[in-house]
Amino acid sequence: MELSKEIKRLRTEMGWSQEVLAEKAYVSRQTVSNWETEKSYPDIHSLLLLSDVFGVTLDELVKGDVEIMKEVIRNNDAGNVKKCQWTGLGCMMGMIFVVTPLFESGSEVGRIVGCLLAGAMAVGAFMSFRKLEQIKQDNDIQTKRELIAFMNGETLDKIETEREQKNRISNRRMTIKAAMISGFTLLFALGYAVLEIIK
Repeated sequence: MELSKEIKRLRTEMGWSQEVLAEKAYVSRQTVSNWETEKSYPDIHSLLLLSDVFGVTLDELVKGDVEIMKEVIRNNDAGNVKKCQWTGLGCMMGMIFVVTPLFESGSEVGRIVGCLLAGAMAVGAFMSFRKLEQIKQDNDIQTKRELIAFMNGETLDKIETEREQKNRISNRRMTIKAAMISGFTLLFALGYAVLEIIK
């Protein structure tokens, strides 16, 4: 982790020993040693104290670690997306190529086993696609293009910008259409009212 290197760098720049830093951060020397050797990670209270003691922002102190954590999460989710897709596809293929022949065998045992397998595979497919949707929702992925970019570890900034521009254009068009419909409705109502008054 980058934080361990950052703590050590800042401490040595200040000319402090681990004991001095421990005293300023209200922890033991062993705790400081554990932070610097990546045996433990400071809790949020200690992080705030360290940023204050070193005179840096919390963002500057943990910046590298946050990026690493984001990358790990992104890679794990991308791997889970692929796993969910393959599991769902495997379950569906199993229903086609395993369950169907069991049903067509005509035997009662084949039908019972086929029903059990079909149920298990349907649940497996449902759960994998549900997990896939959860990952998409957690990462705000709405299109296939975004999903592919996410799985390849690419940023979605450009895609999100394009989507936002399309949404703005679409919203503008909807506003114009609503205004036109409202205008025609108003004209029709006025025309109808005028005709009623004339009669």
